[in-house]
Amino acid sequence: MLYQIYEANRAWISPFSEFASAASKLYSNPLSFFAQMPSAPRVSAGFDLVHRLTKQYEKPEFNINKVTVDGVEVVIQEQVVEAKPFCRLLRFKRFTDDAVMLNKMRDQPSVLVVAPLSGHHSTLLRDTVRTLLQDHKVYITDWIDARMVPTSEGAFHLDDYINNVQDFIRTVGPDVHVISVCQPTVPVLAAVSLMASRGETTPRSMTMMGGPIDARKSPTAVNNLAMNKPYEWFENNVIYHVPENYAGAGRRVYPGFLQHTGFVAMNPDRHATSHYDYFLDLVRGNDDSAGSHREFYDEYNAVLDMPAEYYLDTIKTVFQDFALVNGTWEVRNPKGKPELVKPQDIKTTALLTVEGELDDISGAGQTHSAQDLCSGIPKARRKQYDVIGAGHYGIFAGRRWREFAYPEIRSFILAHNKK
Repeated sequence: MLYQIYEANRAWISPFSEFASAASKLYSNPLSFFAQMPSAPRVSAGFDLVHRLTKQYEKPEFNINKVTVDGVEVVIQEQVVEAKPFCRLLRFKRFTDDAVMLNKMRDQPSVLVVAPLSGHHSTLLRDTVRTLLQDHKVYITDWIDARMVPTSEGAFHLDDYINNVQDFIRTVGPDVHVISVCQPTVPVLAAVSLMASRGETTPRSMTMMGGPIDARKSPTAVNNLAMNKPYEWFENNVIYHVPENYAGAGRRVYPGFLQHTGFVAMNPDRHATSHYDYFLDLVRGNDDSAGSHREFYDEYNAVLDMPAEYYLDTIKTVFQDFALVNGTWEVRNPKGKPELVKPQDIKTTALLTVEGELDDISGAGQTHSAQDLCSGIPKARRKQYDVIGAGHYGIFAGRRWREFAYPEIRSFILAHNKK
């Protein structure tokens, strides 16, 4: 019922949001009489802020149209390589008329970025993708908002996530390097472990960034909530049915608006200060700062619904049973047969784990725990790296990502591009 109430409220407030947007323009357009009033900048800024606090945020576009590769500007085309009910595999295909550069790009490593299915869209990794494109052929998992998936497509469990990742690894090919960011570090490790146990060819390298491989280490507020509340609490308090006005009507989900509330509640003072600073930037005409605020919150406020089965499986498997580190995790393959996850079976895939010094979502040591689990990988092919001064988002976006984390990842991939 909560979801239906939220939708009704959103429909009711939508006209007021649009009115606020129009009023903001009325008080800021230099051709408008109202813009000549002494208080016009403050009134316009106030209406603009109201609009942004009440509007509905849709999934953003990647908008990666070109990148520079070794001083040569190349064009990017976003392609759908494979489409599944709950996920699309995207490729950012690079094009250039420069024959020398074209041959060079063909020989560059292929990278599969496994994006989180944890509230935000895969576009949150836009900076990650844009940077990687300078030296790699890049693919990414683009998870679909569960409210848009008809119930006829069936349920989506954590096991299905793992099976999807395995299919995408096979699609990209045996030379692929896999990068998992945050939540997918656990299912990606499971996916590669199962492939190794079956004797399949595994990726040339795995880079795991800021994920809860062992959530018992340095638990954060996010970990504590998942570990201290019983499984039934999550099932009874955060799972709702999608309303009738969406394609996935009737599907059980963890709604995006509840997730967003949780995100904001983690740092309410920081968000309040950010919005107030945005108001002041508008009043003062600081367009660059205001634009940066809009760009960040257009992404941050765009959330998706997660399938209930997948979310509850993750809570139980990763944060309550610690099944991966305890060696008790069984995953059902597409035929329904359970298989034990054994990271020690991985032999040929190189492993890099990356953590942020100030990460308040995945605590210190959680990601590096993969090093001990993957004991079958020779030590010479394993490495761990800490991004000093970086929080959770800083390890895959922003200056510290580009200047510290990325050069380390690029060098690791290059060093292990041949088996």
